Parts: sequence; C-alpha cells; structure tokens
Amino acid sequence: MNDVFFFLHLLGAVGMGFYIVLPIMIGKATKLAGLGQGGLADGLVSANRIVQYALIIQLLTGGYLMSQADYSVAWMIIVTILFLAIAAISGIMSKPLKRIVSSIQDGQSATGHIAKARTFSLIVLVLYVVVIYFMAFPMYKQ
Repeated sequence: MNDVFFFLHLLGAVGMGFYIVLPIMIGKATKLAGLGQGGLADGLVSANRIVQYALIIQLLTGGYLMSQADYSVAWMIIVTILFLAIAAISGIMSKPLKRIVSSIQDGQSATGHIAKARTFSLIVLVLYVVVIYFMAFPMYKQ
C-alpha cells in the first residue's frame, strides 16, 4: 500500500512542477498583444486549477505517508506549513490571473495584474523548491 501512495504522491509532485515554469510563462505575457495576454492568462487559470487538484492528492497521500514513517515533529510541521502556504498563495494567485482576462476583454491594461500574478508565482516557486529540499532530506527522529 505504501508503494501505491508513494506513486500517487510522486505524480502529484510532478503535477506541481507547473509552478517551476509559471513565473516564466507569466513573464512572457508582457511580450504579447492584448488578446494573446488574455488567452495565456486563461490557460494559466485552467492549469492552476488542475495543479490545485494535485495539491489535494499531495495532502492526502503525504498525510498517509507521514503517518507510516518516523519523521520528527518539527519536519512534519514545517512541511505542512509550506504545503498550506503553497495552496493558499496559488489560490490567491488565481484572482489576478482571472483579472488579466477580464481587463483584456474590457479593453484595459492588465500590467498591474500581470505584476501581481508574477510576484505570487515567484513566491510559490520559492516555497515549492523549499518543499522539494525538505522532501529530499527529511528529518527522522533520533
């Protein structure tokens, strides 16, 4: 059973790899014309929603895997807080992404919304890299 949950956890982590390329993709939005920005942002909203389902997989499988091993309490708290921060910030990031689409449809500038989305995506990227570090080097009870 551990192998199945580990495989699902690994698939969720691969799905979350979207957050590695997200800042680059949002950065490309500034180089596109209005409709291109809206189309890209609409695609990023959809992809972000799919990755949020991967976050649910991570929560369920990670919780099970944590209960099966002898990790330190500090490590479990750190990883859980990092996970929740990624989930919260990626959820907050969806609003500026949606506003890019609506601004373009209304004929307004989306520069401010693009900047907010890029800032959130960079924060999520840093948190994701930190989570990968903690997964690669877990702290066990001694």
